[in-house]
Amino acid sequence: MRFSWMPGRTEPSAPVPRIPLRVRLREAGAPLSVRPFRLHYVARMCSWTGSAVAPIALAFAVLSLGGGPTGLGLVLAAGVIPQILLLLVGGVVADRFSRDQVMVWTNIISAVVEGAAALLLWAGRAEVWHLVVMSALCGAASAFFGPAAGGIVVEVVPATMRRQANALLKLSQNLVKIGGPAVGGVLVAAVGASWVIAWDAATFAAAAVLCACIALPPACAKVKTAVLDDLREGWADFWGRRWLWVMVVQGAVVVPAWLVGYQLLGPVYGERFLGGAGAWGVVVSGFSGGLVLGAAIALMTTVRRVGIVVCLGTGSMALPLAAMALNFPLLVVAAATCAAGTGLALSMTVWAGLVQERIPRERLGRVTSYSTLGQLLPVPVGYLVAGRLSAAIGVRPTLAAGAAVIVAATVIPLLLRQVRELALAPAVATAEESLVSAPR
Repeated sequence: MRFSWMPGRTEPSAPVPRIPLRVRLREAGAPLSVRPFRLHYVARMCSWTGSAVAPIALAFAVLSLGGGPTGLGLVLAAGVIPQILLLLVGGVVADRFSRDQVMVWTNIISAVVEGAAALLLWAGRAEVWHLVVMSALCGAASAFFGPAAGGIVVEVVPATMRRQANALLKLSQNLVKIGGPAVGGVLVAAVGASWVIAWDAATFAAAAVLCACIALPPACAKVKTAVLDDLREGWADFWGRRWLWVMVVQGAVVVPAWLVGYQLLGPVYGERFLGGAGAWGVVVSGFSGGLVLGAAIALMTTVRRVGIVVCLGTGSMALPLAAMALNFPLLVVAAATCAAGTGLALSMTVWAGLVQERIPRERLGRVTSYSTLGQLLPVPVGYLVAGRLSAAIGVRPTLAAGAAVIVAATVIPLLLRQVRELALAPAVATAEESLVSAPR
């Protein structure tokens, strides 16, 4: 029996053409030839350079004000809670208004708020509650910025270049993340937390100027309807796509399991079993390197079977948790964490391309906000449950449970044919897509 996709014995197999590296590199950078995307890319890069160093400055600013762990916890929670509360509204706004203008105003708000906090710190008048308010306002702004930034790629980049555009953004973001914390620590020690936060404010301001230059054409303006109608329409679009909500449910299980294992219990494991912060830093570096590697793979290769790749990439996140649970040596744990970073970056990049292809651009912000909210909501519960569980049964058994949960969440969606067959359409430009792209 011969399947239709298998060549007959008498048919000579066609050689697979080898694409020269210079051609691949030229294709990888092709989205930067589109002026609106180039502006968007530079704006994001500029903002990331500030966001990469700001958390260190914020933490030391809170501690210098006597806030201690409790105060720092309040500041961090203040940044997350508004995102949860406002994310759905942010999705509606991203679909109702011009996305570039939403990005402009959210960047302006973040710049003003962080600039005010930096001035208070510099003048010696800051209190912990000031930083709580700053964090809350920036978190609220990010609830609107995220859906707008996630949808603007569809509006300014032709379909034939979206894979490279998504990968370029992810690769650049991960590259900045590698050195950001270390640079932030050095800057805080050298010039103080107030100047580092001021730098973050300046990068938001610069990003606002760049986003204002994108100037989406009037054809991209959104039709204004009732907000509740927009929410219902977005929910119907989200729930009506079985493959989408199945994968979001997978994320709702995997994301808290991973964050608990890596962010919460990982440092504890590093202190107890690996020898301290220095050893755990090696593990974190492995993860950062994997993020860069995965984004580079997504940039240089074309992935069609998105469902399988996303599930396998998700499953790779069980590797470091399992390695820690089995008390493997440091280098093995670091290698496993590198593999997890690679799988995560690759799966996130190809998933973004699939969502941009399948969801109508006028609903992309709302559908994306529902997806993000579904994965974000269980995280606080995961932290609470993991703390009690690790106290009751130990760190390593809890890590083993987290690895098992991730594996189960990886395998179960693959049992559905609709998930296994998720694939990107061939990248063939159409006249309509050419009109959507902005002038070069």
